[in-house]
Amino acid sequence: MPRTLRPGMLRLLSLALLAVQTLADVTTGIPDQAPPGFEEWESPIVLPAPPVQGTGNWATSVAKAKKFVAGLTLPEKINITTGIDVQGRCVGNTGDPRRRKYAICADPEILFSQTIPRIGWKGLCLNDSPLGVRFADFASEFPSGINAAATWDVDLIKARGVAMGQEHRGKGVNVALGPMTNMGRVAAGGRNWEGFGGDPFLSGVATAATIEGMQSVGVIATVKHYIGNEQEHFRGGSESSQIYSSNIDDKTLHEVYLWPFAEAVKVGVGAVMCSYNLINQTQACQNSKLMNGVLKEELGFQGFIMSDWAAMINGVQPALAGLDMNMPGFVGYGVGDQNDPDPSTANNSWWGAQINTMVTNGSVPESRIDDMVTRTIAACSRRKPYLNGELVNEHVNVQGDHYKTIRQIGAASTILLKNTNNALPLAVKNLKRMFSFRNSNHCDSDLYQASGYSARMLVLTPMVRTSAATAHPSKYPSFKLLFILILFLTLPAKVAMRELLLLDGDPGPPTSPTSLIPLPPFRNTFKRSTQLLSLKAVLDDYNTGAQTTIASLADTCLVFVNADSGEGYITVGGNAGDRNNLTLWHGGEALINNVAASCPNTIVMQHVVGPVLVESWIDNPNVTAVLHAGIPGQESGNGLVDVLFSDGSQATNPSGRLPYTIAKQRTDYAADVLYTSSDTAPQITYSEGLNIDYRWFDSNNITPRFEFGFGLSYTTFGYSGLKTSVSKGRRDAYSRRADEHQTTTVKAHSTSSATSPASSKIASASTASASKASQTTSQLASVKGSASSVSASAASASVSASAASASVSASASASASASASASASASRNATTTSTAPGVISSPVGNIGGPAALYETAATVSFKVQNTGHVAGHEVSQLYLGFPASYNEPPKVLRGFVRTLLNPGQSETISIPLRQKDLSVWDVVKQEWVMVSGAVTVSVGSSSRNIHLTGTLNLY
Repeated sequence: MPRTLRPGMLRLLSLALLAVQTLADVTTGIPDQAPPGFEEWESPIVLPAPPVQGTGNWATSVAKAKKFVAGLTLPEKINITTGIDVQGRCVGNTGDPRRRKYAICADPEILFSQTIPRIGWKGLCLNDSPLGVRFADFASEFPSGINAAATWDVDLIKARGVAMGQEHRGKGVNVALGPMTNMGRVAAGGRNWEGFGGDPFLSGVATAATIEGMQSVGVIATVKHYIGNEQEHFRGGSESSQIYSSNIDDKTLHEVYLWPFAEAVKVGVGAVMCSYNLINQTQACQNSKLMNGVLKEELGFQGFIMSDWAAMINGVQPALAGLDMNMPGFVGYGVGDQNDPDPSTANNSWWGAQINTMVTNGSVPESRIDDMVTRTIAACSRRKPYLNGELVNEHVNVQGDHYKTIRQIGAASTILLKNTNNALPLAVKNLKRMFSFRNSNHCDSDLYQASGYSARMLVLTPMVRTSAATAHPSKYPSFKLLFILILFLTLPAKVAMRELLLLDGDPGPPTSPTSLIPLPPFRNTFKRSTQLLSLKAVLDDYNTGAQTTIASLADTCLVFVNADSGEGYITVGGNAGDRNNLTLWHGGEALINNVAASCPNTIVMQHVVGPVLVESWIDNPNVTAVLHAGIPGQESGNGLVDVLFSDGSQATNPSGRLPYTIAKQRTDYAADVLYTSSDTAPQITYSEGLNIDYRWFDSNNITPRFEFGFGLSYTTFGYSGLKTSVSKGRRDAYSRRADEHQTTTVKAHSTSSATSPASSKIASASTASASKASQTTSQLASVKGSASSVSASAASASVSASAASASVSASASASASASASASASASRNATTTSTAPGVISSPVGNIGGPAALYETAATVSFKVQNTGHVAGHEVSQLYLGFPASYNEPPKVLRGFVRTLLNPGQSETISIPLRQKDLSVWDVVKQEWVMVSGAVTVSVGSSSRNIHLTGTLNLY
């Protein structure tokens, strides 16, 4: 992800040596040689890159874009493909910012008509991020992606996307670098909080809703990181000496990790960001199988693919493999002039001026460059209203009333994990003495910037208050309140002491205009007859004596604890990106137990980035309630109070549900972070296959502490009346899809007569002729020959040699090398990948995959009733269990609905099931196949709290 520069990080000579090492095979498209024992994971080659088709509602934009590109010179095209000026107000830019005239987001037909004597080019502004506009003042701090997912509310998730899109556009951003939709494979993953949890269906729904919201207001959304970037250790980049390979079998790739990306493509996402890591031995941004074969062919993606920041490790191979934009444009941080105003002449980029050489020597056809630009222009022209190049005041206030949405999501995403004897909601009239405990004296005046460079407040001082008493002061008797605050400010928060903790006077100016909740509301809402006896603080994590003494005075104690994480190059509290452990930070467990030892009504609030282990304190009888608040954004205090007291105009009955599983011990999870390795390419094999998160616990009969989908309420709900139905004609619709894609088989670079189930894409459908495949093979060989000499400049190395240096012998060498790799690949069972390298081509599919996949095939309906005494939202969850012959997990999420019900009210819920929801990926046929037989239908309030079961018969 984008970051600030670190000059001198890597000398140019070191990078050149790295280039020499990798060019021998990488530029040919032949995967890097896999370590012994991992040869079968080598990714196949899929060439050529399919040109954009203008499918569906992209037709008009693509037609205009092609007309626009036809009027550009090669240097002008290069300016669009290569980033520059990373240190400006945008973390990524294309075009010449010193000579901009018009905005790229203006209609390309209009731009084309105004090209006298040449076309004016405004360029693109790309900016983060997952929580709001990067490094911007007067912008909001939104709830994290994981909080959005915890609402299980599509409307709220989309509203968050709309608000974030409005703020990006208001600050002059054309391309927002989100959402992130990685799957949280490892619980300690540093960036899990940016995504939408551990289930592909939930993540797919949340990803699509976010994109629809963001793009509805004229901003291009970027779904990332494509793909398998599930940990931060060894994630890679142009400067990295170690880059891990995520080894993912074909079935798991499609049914788990690709699923959210497919949903993003289906709703028209404009951009995809490829990741740093290797996928099946080939770096993601030069993996032709994944970019050409899967994203652009199988899913029919019409937009553009950009690299993660300095993720490229080569120039030619990414171009051939389907990459469309090099971000931020230079080879690596600290290398060369990173702010060269003209990419077409800069010598510090894998692309830039090197594209001219690639085209000239025949390494890359100019038609591939045309397609890069066409995709970018088309994606931008689809976004309305256009940003027509007006100069935007970067200090403009874009927050509007977004605080309302932020507060609503913050409250709706708060998960009630424990509530003994209805300890919550707090009854204002019964409160006499209530203390708040926080720990850590790690406070300074700096505001921590989270990964992706969006300021975030992990923990905010809660405005613990009585909202009802504020609105109705006469309703409650006045009382004196002794409030002693032990401040808990985690190191990553680094909040200004002057703002959050003042014993006297008014607070000083905030460090960030939106990140801090001011003290006056906190103070004023607890006043009764202008009396506030005490506001004190203990700023010592381990002052257990003071904690115990204060706790013994209280009727109710609020304990705030947290856990944070970083990014690959961001070490937070000694945690290098990924968390070192799954415990609370700064002695959080000890704080809870110390307080609970003396306070019989201890309520714990967790602000955490992911699962934390709670076994050391969760069963303590004095811990009466636990609220799991995640990263709720700038309105953290307000939203938390809405849940704590559940009274007044913003009263909220907690309805958040876990988007991941909380285990009893770390070893219960299917996988963990690979922290140490001496290998150049550490190998991370996804041996758990489809059994991610709750699926693993179900498959292995492991009892979690809190299961996926879990969350309590202040009321209760009942379920009844389960009904299932199958849509007429759904079989016919699916079989037509298969008939439409009858094709011939092309095998290239392979002498093997058999293809394993997982590698059958090599022998799959193709409309390309054998001669075309042969031509492509020769082109690859030419590339290898043209890259045979390496100059002192690493960026120039990949294309510096003349195309004339290619020879027939080089072609034979390339073919033999790939053939040998293919022969070395051994067949594995259907849950692993055996991918022999080969040059293949297949037809470009419909956007998101076959249209029939998104047609309704069945419907499940049932009735939900509020059987309690207060209004509340229930999140009804639908799980399916496929026949055993399909080797699927015991149950998979395939639908959910969040419903508001008053006491005694009931409502009939109907959940449609698409053909895709009832299908599995067939690694032999290389297509989705609907299951046959009896499908188990389970409806409940979590993955393990099932209220209704039935059968859906598919024959």
